[in-house]
Amino acid sequence: MKTNSVKHLTISALLIGLGVLIPMVMPKVVIPPASFTLASHVPVFIAMFFSPGMAVAVVLGTAFGFFISTSPIIALRALSHVLFAVIGAHYLQKHPEIVFKNGQFTLANGKFQVFNLVIGLIHSAAEMIVVSVFYFMGNMPDTYYSQGYIYTVFILMGIGGVIHSLVDYNIAYFVAGTLYKHFNLPIFDKAIKHESNIKKMVA
Repeated sequence: MKTNSVKHLTISALLIGLGVLIPMVMPKVVIPPASFTLASHVPVFIAMFFSPGMAVAVVLGTAFGFFISTSPIIALRALSHVLFAVIGAHYLQKHPEIVFKNGQFTLANGKFQVFNLVIGLIHSAAEMIVVSVFYFMGNMPDTYYSQGYIYTVFILMGIGGVIHSLVDYNIAYFVAGTLYKHFNLPIFDKAIKHESNIKKMVA
């Protein structure tokens, strides 16, 4: 039990480090005045395949990193991820079978992609609330106001945020699906047990 706890703490620390590092080194898709960093949410999404506690720890760790290194709005947007992380991680605990389709890992997994979309909507809505507060307080760059609220916040941050979330979670899903063949990932282990139980019941 102690060994498992140390292992999870180590993985959490590594994911937090990646969560802070990725926005600094990964390519960005720039659609003025917004920008979207590829894979910036992957560490949090991977943590969701372990446990709700790890997901929260990674969110809080990365948010703290941003509080001391970037602007408050970026840090608060990162902190808002705790909402989708908790909801998504708890859902995966109850329904681990969605990570497989017919007992196999595949990106063409309808159930997981629906889950991905719901998480993306929650993710984007939480960030929009944060950005909207700063927008109406007048604390955003002038370029945001010149383009208007609908375009900069609703379309760019809202719809753009959903697309960004969908892409990042598919990257995380692919990474997790590759890793589980060599390492134990709790949600994938639960999914395998679930599939095994179903086969026994059918037999």
